[in-house]
Amino acid sequence: MVVPAQVSASPAALLQHVRTGRASSRAELVALTGASRNTISSRVDQLIGADLLLEGGRGDSTGGRPPTLLRFNGGAGCVLAVDLGVTSVDVAVTDLSARVLATAGHPIDIAEGPQAVLAEAVRLGRAVLAEAGLADADVRAVGVGVPGPVEFSTGRPSHPPIMPGWHDHPIPEAFGRWPVPVVVDNDVNVMALGEMGVGGSDQDVLVVKVGTGVGCGVVVGGRVYRGAQGSAGDIGHIHVPQDDGRSVLCRCGNTNCLEALASGASLLRDALAAGLPVTSTHDVVALAAHGDGPALELVREAGRTIGTVLAALVNFFNPHRIVVTGGIAQAGLPLLSGIRESVYARAMPLAARTLDITVSDAPELSGRVGAALMAVEGYLAQVRATFG
Repeated sequence: MVVPAQVSASPAALLQHVRTGRASSRAELVALTGASRNTISSRVDQLIGADLLLEGGRGDSTGGRPPTLLRFNGGAGCVLAVDLGVTSVDVAVTDLSARVLATAGHPIDIAEGPQAVLAEAVRLGRAVLAEAGLADADVRAVGVGVPGPVEFSTGRPSHPPIMPGWHDHPIPEAFGRWPVPVVVDNDVNVMALGEMGVGGSDQDVLVVKVGTGVGCGVVVGGRVYRGAQGSAGDIGHIHVPQDDGRSVLCRCGNTNCLEALASGASLLRDALAAGLPVTSTHDVVALAAHGDGPALELVREAGRTIGTVLAALVNFFNPHRIVVTGGIAQAGLPLLSGIRESVYARAMPLAARTLDITVSDAPELSGRVGAALMAVEGYLAQVRATFG
């Protein structure tokens, strides 16, 4: 006999059930958890008293009195979401449901170092709070995505190849203006959270960012998998043999890493070598989007190269789907077709039978949404400690 998994009825769990849409009334919470009506009612009242749940409106009747609806109080505060890239920093303020209230961005050079770059992030944080009509006291948490490996437990970068001068820097301390949880993670893990959304997922997913570098967020059963030290998914430095014997030096010091062959930086390098009239990766993507033959082939070939690595991951991990995001993902179908070509040709038939490979619906927003969701989770961890 299969025994159903027990669903928690703690106050923090009830809050999560309502927040993610699993339940929208006291009656549904009773049915979901198996707890008594009195227990559920007492704990819901506790959450309403803490301004975390709101009650109002009527649901559909199933024969008796229509239930009073519950909803998560997204307006009980706000979070700051920092999406830090190699050449830009974007900061958003969202409510606790990750709804963007204001956002701002500014060009930066990550090589300027943590003091200058994080000071700009703090400045933008103050600006978006003012634009949204909010105060420092409204901030409940800060989420930060950075383009390099992060020791998740401390929020410190660990030997990030494209972030010189950032190794072991205590990023959370830069946001001391706000005495709240500051959660820092690799940007691809943050994007993976953004792709899963507020409602989450129970699927196994690979979220692949193709930008200045190449990385992969690994989602297992709907939860981001970070590994023992937080470096899971660093596929940019997997070696990719070249049939023509070409050897390309990677910024990490090795040769023929995926990042050296199929990132935004490598795409620009190859486009310039081919004589295309471009000055940035964005120009290459724009040319491909307008049907320029040489640019299209460069993007497709980058997709094929990425696909060879993803095929091995598909055989090993057998995900439900792969989502491609990042700046190069805006090239759309040419990149996707190259990835699909390699994955479906190289992956085992059983692993690829129902595999869905798509481009993110909003690659330019997933970093900020993910950072907001990460910050909200940091805040709710405090709630769990309070309520149990």
